[in-house]
Amino acid sequence: MASILRPLRDTALLRQIGRLAWPTVTEMALQTLVQYVDTAQVGRIGVAASAAVGLTSTTTWLVNAPIGAMAMGVLACISQALGARDEERARRTADQSLFIVLVLGLGMTAATLAAAPFLPGWLGAEADIRRDASLYFAIICAPMLFRTASYLFASVLRATGNSQTPMQINLLMNAINVTLNFLLINPSQVWELGPVSLPMWGAGWGVVGAAVATAVSYLVGGTLMFLAVRACPLLRPRGPRPIPHWDTLRRCLRISLPIAADRVTVMLGQVVFTALVARLGTAAVSAHTIALTAEQAFYVPGYGMQAAAATLAGYAVGGRDEERLRESSSAIIAVAVLLMSVLSLFLFLFPAFFMGIFIDTPEVVQLGANVLRLISLSEPFFAVVIILEGVFNGAGDTRTPFLISLFCMWGVRILATWICVRWLGLGLTAVWLCMIADNMARFFLVLTRYHGHKWLSKLL
Repeated sequence: MASILRPLRDTALLRQIGRLAWPTVTEMALQTLVQYVDTAQVGRIGVAASAAVGLTSTTTWLVNAPIGAMAMGVLACISQALGARDEERARRTADQSLFIVLVLGLGMTAATLAAAPFLPGWLGAEADIRRDASLYFAIICAPMLFRTASYLFASVLRATGNSQTPMQINLLMNAINVTLNFLLINPSQVWELGPVSLPMWGAGWGVVGAAVATAVSYLVGGTLMFLAVRACPLLRPRGPRPIPHWDTLRRCLRISLPIAADRVTVMLGQVVFTALVARLGTAAVSAHTIALTAEQAFYVPGYGMQAAAATLAGYAVGGRDEERLRESSSAIIAVAVLLMSVLSLFLFLFPAFFMGIFIDTPEVVQLGANVLRLISLSEPFFAVVIILEGVFNGAGDTRTPFLISLFCMWGVRILATWICVRWLGLGLTAVWLCMIADNMARFFLVLTRYHGHKWLSKLL
């Protein structure tokens, strides 16, 4: 305990962590708020609408997995280069990010649009939500090139210590998304403000309106992130056309591919997990997906600090400084655990309130409240998992975390959920207990890995 708390007395380190983390935490908090607003507006349409949107949410996470992995690989390579004071290597890596965006973005666009008509059926959705679910997924995936750009170029900027520009761009994306949601989801209506009647135009597109709002926000965000990278003197791409530099790409891929395998493994598990939940009925799917959305707010401190943990780990490995890596990692873990513990207390005490934000169907609210109270108990432990994943990724040690994810998702969560749903006939509460078992298994395994010295000695 003393070794964990000692770095908290290093004010210079805490200031550096704060400078790197607060824009990302703020950005993620606002993104979560927008997700809350999206889900609440769709939830007011009805249970079927919220289930249609929520059904594809885990597949959307799966789609984001390789994009996020490449973003983390680029961040790790640039931060390690800057830690080694090799600005030319950092510039080359940033230059290759444009090539990666084009190849990955166009490939993912083709794959997702081809899968969209069949996805709800693959997931075992009931017939009444399949059309809306398919349309929603296709529309939000149409601007995949711009979504890829927003992820990768944000990581390029964060690797240089510039977290504020991605935050500002994401603020604008969120504002666009919220405004268009209100105008496109709802039909025209009249607001009664005392004696004044104020007509308000609305497209009344429902689920399709929510998808269009999200797609437009990605178009704007991806464009602005690209322009921000081009404006950075240190990392500005050198030519008008992206030309592959194979040594740099191999270095990025060596870090990114295990992360991609890790995230795809987890997200494929999430898709199978959702398909198993879909067998419990539309109400269970709605409660499950809304509860997942509600829970996201309580991960914000952890995932917001994960990029800072990865960046500082990259600097330390680039500078071959084990003590620096241990101190920064311990400080971020301590802060993340503290913040997520405080937030989880609110989730435990008021789960029905958080469900009620999104939907007013009593059955769905009660189902979701039951599982949220359970998952709140594992949040502090999951904070450690989140931060250490960032540390391993930033340091370039990605293979063992992949194996841990593979075992925990498929050997613990999916296997246990299949037994509970298909064999024992249990409901949503049992399914979320399987999630908790997965989280706790990850906690013990990543902590054991971190406290070993072999993984780090190979990198320094």
